[in-house]
Amino acid sequence: MTHDISRDPSELHTPVLLDRCIELLAPVAMTAGSTDGPVIVDATLGMGGHTEALLERFPNLTVIGLDRDTEALALAGKRLERFGARAIRVHAVYDDIARAVHDSGFDRIDGVLFDLGVSSLQLDEADRGFAYAQDAPLDMRMDQSRGETAADVLAQAPEGRLRAIFERYGEEPLAGRYARAIVAARALAPITRSGELVDVLQEATPAAVRDQRHPAKRVFQALRIEVNAELAVLERAIPAALNLLAVDGRAVIMSYQSLEDRFVKRELSRRSTSTAPAGLPVELPEHRPEFRLLTRGAELADDAERARNPRAIPVRLRAAERVRDVR
Repeated sequence: MTHDISRDPSELHTPVLLDRCIELLAPVAMTAGSTDGPVIVDATLGMGGHTEALLERFPNLTVIGLDRDTEALALAGKRLERFGARAIRVHAVYDDIARAVHDSGFDRIDGVLFDLGVSSLQLDEADRGFAYAQDAPLDMRMDQSRGETAADVLAQAPEGRLRAIFERYGEEPLAGRYARAIVAARALAPITRSGELVDVLQEATPAAVRDQRHPAKRVFQALRIEVNAELAVLERAIPAALNLLAVDGRAVIMSYQSLEDRFVKRELSRRSTSTAPAGLPVELPEHRPEFRLLTRGAELADDAERARNPRAIPVRLRAAERVRDVR
């Protein structure tokens, strides 16, 4: 079952850390960075909540919104229609950000927003297979027009590969046990539904562990990351986005699990650190940092937002500003 695009998207999704994102992007959203006014990329458009708020508050702003999910693009299109040409929607994975910006007629951008992870639309839509609490076909593709499904991965990956997926992307301590159980189960019948996978994992989990946490949580996360190549895409997308920023341009990035946040932290730290050799008496211009950090560590949602919007509970927000152009 799919969402009816005639519904109001604001009923389906509450944007995470909306006020803080706007506060961080405001200095570039209200300042003309080009002859056509400022340009911000919402690299994870989803249902358009962040983009709508930005376009409402900054009348000279253009936002280029990217999403790999065609249904999300359709819903966002309804929400953003009133902004006309100031809202540009592009069907693309966010590591294709440079092409999307250039094809939209721009060379540099003034800001970029990443709201990583799985969207409310995908989580709430049972037949996408993202949620282990709902029985559904094991799809998990953010773009349902291409690529392998989670069921394909479970059917074809050798035991060692399954174990590696669960260890790396789910940080699952029982990865080996779960991989063996899946291989044994699929020899009897294909695992094509989320309920079937949950049953296999429950059976393979020691009772003491089952009492502590749901055995499917980390495995489902790992499969989703594998199916959508999320970490590989992220490792290309963040550097590409930072490279597109004009001087004084800002990047705001929200992560929801530790693997994403670790990479974001490392990349922003690297670009915000001097490359001058130790002991050099004077820092040469070419060694100066490209960026300065705008947040002290990762910012979390406050108690009020967590209570209002449970999807904000795991968020980690980091932001940086370009201070030197290297082009």
